[in-house]
Amino acid sequence: MIKECKVILLILFLFQAFLGQSQGCSDAGFCTMGAMKPSQDFKNNVPIKLRSISLGLYEGQSNTSANIRAVILDFGIMIGDRYDLQVKAPYMFVNGNFGSTQGIGDISLSLTRNIISKPQYNILATVGTKIPTNNATKTVAERSMVLPMYYQTSLGTYDFVAGASFLNRKWLFSFGYQQPLIHKNKNNFIASEELWGWYEGGMDYVRRHDEGLSLKRGADIMMRFERNFRMSRLNFNLGLLPIYRITHDKALNEQDEYQIIDGTTGLALSGLVGISYKFNVLSGLDLIYGKSIVQREQNPDGLTRQYVLNLNYTYNF
Repeated sequence: MIKECKVILLILFLFQAFLGQSQGCSDAGFCTMGAMKPSQDFKNNVPIKLRSISLGLYEGQSNTSANIRAVILDFGIMIGDRYDLQVKAPYMFVNGNFGSTQGIGDISLSLTRNIISKPQYNILATVGTKIPTNNATKTVAERSMVLPMYYQTSLGTYDFVAGASFLNRKWLFSFGYQQPLIHKNKNNFIASEELWGWYEGGMDYVRRHDEGLSLKRGADIMMRFERNFRMSRLNFNLGLLPIYRITHDKALNEQDEYQIIDGTTGLALSGLVGISYKFNVLSGLDLIYGKSIVQREQNPDGLTRQYVLNLNYTYNF
């Protein structure tokens, strides 16, 4: 127990040290669902997990002042010897120049099947969904004006997610696709002086937030390339996470018709580094840091981050 506490304190110290100097990635959340999640265990000669619970701490710095933190509960339930049901629920805290918001974030559900399990490698496939918890209409405290998407705790869309991964002791390659299906986003942030002239920080800051009236987010594809350096209890990994938006975001115009938002397609690329430590076969810690390398021109969905950090403790039953 004393040894576990020392390792936890060490990784917490590293987590804090990264906060002032890291820059990270753009991620709609599906990069950590099922087969696409990072720092996976290679399950060669490892007992089958009947169930797991993970408690995670997340921090991301937006391109504006908004700082996004979350506490994430992640439940894994094994179904037979090939299926893994994952339920992920975050509670979000956002703080920036416009004030603070908080609330339950979008819920992720995914079912992963072990398609091929060999002593040398595993191949996994995932299907899932993301469920919105509100319509992205949180407002400025004591005012009725809706905040931009960087301050919202939900994307306001029901999404379909699918993906697959190849995993061995050294490498993880994964591919994912996310398609918004039902759009419940009612965000009506407009960076106009008529609405925001009262803001003491000035209109330059207000206009840093991209508009997207009742936003319809485009579809994303992602890939993860990860090199693992595994020891008996420690694992270090380095990787790249490219996310490509293949269809434009759309928003309502003055005629109340949806039109394409230029600059919303293209590549968002992040570099990743992680460390994990297994206390025993039942529990372990993971620390993941992402640094932004390439960003899209326009980001009305509020997903772009300068850096992201994830610290997770997992217990397997």
